[in-house]
Parts: sequence; structure tokens; C-alpha cells
Amino acid sequence: MYLKACATPAGSTLCPIPLPQLPYPPVPNYIGSIDQGTTSTRFCVFDASGKIVASAQKEHEQIYPQAGWVEHGPEEIWRATQDVIAQALQQAKLHASDLAAIGITNQRETTVLWNRKTGKAVANALVWQDTRVDDYVTALSRDGGPDRFRAKTGLPLSTYFSSLKIRWLLDHVPGVREQAEAGDVIFGNIDTFLTWHLSGGPEGGLHITDVTNASRTQLMDLDTLRWERELLDVLRIPEAVLPRICPSVEVYGTVKNNPPRGTRVCGTLV
Repeated sequence: MYLKACATPAGSTLCPIPLPQLPYPPVPNYIGSIDQGTTSTRFCVFDASGKIVASAQKEHEQIYPQAGWVEHGPEEIWRATQDVIAQALQQAKLHASDLAAIGITNQRETTVLWNRKTGKAVANALVWQDTRVDDYVTALSRDGGPDRFRAKTGLPLSTYFSSLKIRWLLDHVPGVREQAEAGDVIFGNIDTFLTWHLSGGPEGGLHITDVTNASRTQLMDLDTLRWERELLDVLRIPEAVLPRICPSVEVYGTVKNNPPRGTRVCGTLV
């Protein structure tokens, strides 16, 4: 209702006037969550009360090329993500239009490099458990010790974090360093890899990450929440490969694939 001046026998007064009925679209009642973990991918649908109304899960292969090396197939994880979204929506008899948004939670530190023109990974993902960069840790610790980068990143030198895994892939996969320096090969943890594919992949996919995932790369300055150029220079990682750092909750973009085409991607958190 709103008020409008009108005449009455007693003089002018304010009269209530009904608002016009506008064709507002209905508000979707559900949200979806991609939970991409070390051993499986799950998609859950929640109603407005926070109750899980549908859930689907799919395991992926654990690859052990040699002692201390642990890998995942990025394309297998992407296919599994598509499958569990479709299964959960079918289970609940829902459509993309029923979802207000989807968010992503993911295994930390696991490192993927892929070609931005084709969407194909240049190698298997190096999992957070993988220890093949132990020699890098030893070499870098000789100058400043294991806490060499802790003041900037909050993290000690370790095989866990993404920084040295990126360096290993750049050093050991033929031609990848040159492609990365040209901007054709890009890096992401699993959140970035999935968001990029969901939002269009080679056709304009968003190359972004959130501050929680970025903090586990050992490349972000905790004071500025930006990539630390000095670390990039020391580790020989071109800044062109890195995603844009975003808040953990905002509308990043919309899903361009089926399912669930048109749904907003609104959050990432580890």
C-alpha cells in the first residue's frame, strides 16, 4: 500500500492506494552444495530449513605412480561432478530453476594445471598427500629455514601446499612452462577447476578462487590477500597462471552447463 492525497467532505486527507500486482518470479526454495573430497564427489540439495532432501556421491580413482606420489584424474572429477548433480536433482525431482544457488567445498591444496583453450589438464592433479616436491623443500630451507615464507603466508615450507606442486609441473611436464608464461596454461585447486568448467570452460569460464583456497597455496600474502610477487619470483611461477582471488561468498557467475544451467555459483570454502 502507499498513500495519496484525496478530497473528503472534511477536506484533504491521505488515502491508502493498493500497490499494483507485479509479476515477481517465485524465489527458489533449495540450494545445492558440491563437496569435492579426496576420495569422492558428493552433491547435496538443501531445503530452506537446512534439511538434506537429496544427495548423490561418486568415488574416483586414487593413482599411485610410485611411493610418495598421489594423483587424481581431473577430467574424472569433472565428470563425477556432473553426474552427481544430475543424480541428486533427479532423485528430488527438481530442476535447475528450483536452486537459488550452488556452492563448492573441496579438498585443499590439490593442484591442477590445464589448457584454457581446450579445458584439458596437462597432467594428473597432484594431490595434497603427494610428497614428490620434498627435494624443493630441502633446497629452499637452506636459505632461511622451514619458516622462510611463514611471515607472509602463515605457512612453513612443506610438501602439502600448492606452490611447489605448481613448480614441479612447470619443471617436469614438457612445454608447460612456456605455455604458462604465454597464458595458455592456468592453475587452480579443485574449486577453481570446477568453477571454471561450470561457468563455461573454454567459452569464457571464470578463472577464480576464494581467499581460503588461496591461503593454502603458500602464494598469497595474508595481509593484502593478493598473490605475493616476491614468492612467485623465488619459486619461478608466472603470475599469469594464477586465478583471481575473490571473497568466499559472492555471486561469481552462472552455470553454463546442464545440469544445472542458469544456476548462480555463489560460494567457495575449504
